[in-house]
Amino acid sequence: MADYKSDYLQEVLETHRMKHVNETLEQYRAKRQEIRDILIAEYGTNIYEPFNSGSYKKFTAINTKFDLDLIVPFKYNSFSTLESMFNDVSEKIKDAFGIQAVVRDQGVSIGIVFTEDEINIDVVPARETSKDSFDNTHKDLNLHKFDGTGYLKTNIHKQIEHIKSKTNERKIVRLLKIWKSQKRKKYKSFFFELLAIKAYEITSPTGNLWTQFSTVLQYIVENIEKDTFKLPDPGNSNNDLLSTLDSYQKTLLKSDFELMLTNIKNNEKQIEYYFEKNKEFSEKASNNSLSYGVAGATPVSTPSSKQRFG
Repeated sequence: MADYKSDYLQEVLETHRMKHVNETLEQYRAKRQEIRDILIAEYGTNIYEPFNSGSYKKFTAINTKFDLDLIVPFKYNSFSTLESMFNDVSEKIKDAFGIQAVVRDQGVSIGIVFTEDEINIDVVPARETSKDSFDNTHKDLNLHKFDGTGYLKTNIHKQIEHIKSKTNERKIVRLLKIWKSQKRKKYKSFFFELLAIKAYEITSPTGNLWTQFSTVLQYIVENIEKDTFKLPDPGNSNNDLLSTLDSYQKTLLKSDFELMLTNIKNNEKQIEYYFEKNKEFSEKASNNSLSYGVAGATPVSTPSSKQRFG
């Protein structure tokens, strides 16, 4: 039996698929390769082979807002400190692309926005945790935190493996990212990724897309404010992603999802307010036989009862 909400969400996902922007992606890949080549030429044997990461590598990217990530793993003796490593890479990138791009130090990465075509690439300098350790199986890395609060130990390969085969979870992550982007929220995508995976581990959602998505939302509503609730980074169990939210943000996220579930339960058309199709690719979605008779429906506008975060 067809379900309007599930069919509509599937169509939303289809309009946000990365395959619709293949030509743009090729331009992104070319810029990333240019950056990779410059850094390899600059640092030579002081680094291991740079590798790709981020949402595109994890198959959780959406085509309305994305970048490509490049991890640059340095050998342990290449720099005396993580800060000097980070600053040196930042300066090298600014020297190479300062005229054609805006280069910004941010978080644990160096953001590069090429002004002519607005291509976004994030470069993450990292250093192995001990001499010759990155060539071994654990591949732990230390990242410099630009805000001056120290460093972050993680394992990006483990993060990628954590979601690699989780097809259903990736759909939920993409829906959460679409909601975040459209409603201008500022939660970390990695936070949503770990939330979705944990919800599946605990509740084992089944059924159609809406049933699984609403199960995940309900799990978040019931658990996000609990003191015992944690979201450990699979690359470092001491790094709790839930700690990136303060109590107000947790309460607001719970309220947002609670209100969403209530409004959609009372009127299924409300789902069009919370998740809009990417109109640029709606026709392609219809041609792919994923239009379920709702393409012409008028989105329902629902004013928020609370101030929204972000």
